[in-house]
Amino acid sequence: MARKSAETRPNILGAIGGWLWLAVIILPIYYIFITSLRPREDYYSENPLSWPSNATLDAYVRVLENDFVRFFLNSVVVTACAVAVTLAVSLMAAYVVVRNRNRFGRNLFRVALLGIAIPIQAAIIPVYYLIVQMGLYDTLLALILPSIAFAIPLTLLILTNFLREIPEALFESMRMDGATEWKILRRLVVPLSRPALATVGVYQALQVWNGFLFPLVLTQSAETRVIPLSLWSFQGQFGVDVPAVLAAVVLSVLPMLAAYILARRQLVSGLTAGFGK
Repeated sequence: MARKSAETRPNILGAIGGWLWLAVIILPIYYIFITSLRPREDYYSENPLSWPSNATLDAYVRVLENDFVRFFLNSVVVTACAVAVTLAVSLMAAYVVVRNRNRFGRNLFRVALLGIAIPIQAAIIPVYYLIVQMGLYDTLLALILPSIAFAIPLTLLILTNFLREIPEALFESMRMDGATEWKILRRLVVPLSRPALATVGVYQALQVWNGFLFPLVLTQSAETRVIPLSLWSFQGQFGVDVPAVLAAVVLSVLPMLAAYILARRQLVSGLTAGFGK
């Protein structure tokens, strides 16, 4: 009886810690939003956590007038292309690793995983040299190709572990029906891999969307500028337009928020893909 009462006793300390952690997460988001509504001249005179006395959308207007749409479209193109190619290549490679249990499949997996141990910062100089030699400097391809290369190792790891959990009987059943490898991949593997694809897709999209090092080093002109670099446009000689910067941050978050909402049903199961054993 005493043990049962102990199990049902409320965890007050855990609840307090949870609410404190929620406050730590919510407070920066609240600050970013209300500051984006604050007039520029009132930024230093008002309480930073109080609601703006003269709330306005002028900061958003300044952002949209400063070629934000072009920067936004550049980020969309880079992110969409990088994630699409990464998922396609990684899924086919994971299928080869799982279904071909020979030396080629094992070596392919081992070589690909070496990419996880190589940080982007350590490889930026060779990447810059290759991009320049290929004549792709200051183009969107200069951002897409390295993003794909550094996203494949982790994506391959997750998809490989997920595909290993697909029952062997399903593959044998489709093969007995005369299905080719491409048909098995399209009709069986892709539908069953949606949780893992959604998880790594959202994660890699977030990494590419917020990437700063590649755009800083591999691009130069305003025509190829993406959102992380566009925040520099609101930095003047004697100060920074903080409300405009935070308004740009709010606008840049919307696509990733929409992607999370659309894929939320697949994320929970995909986050533990292949690690249940």
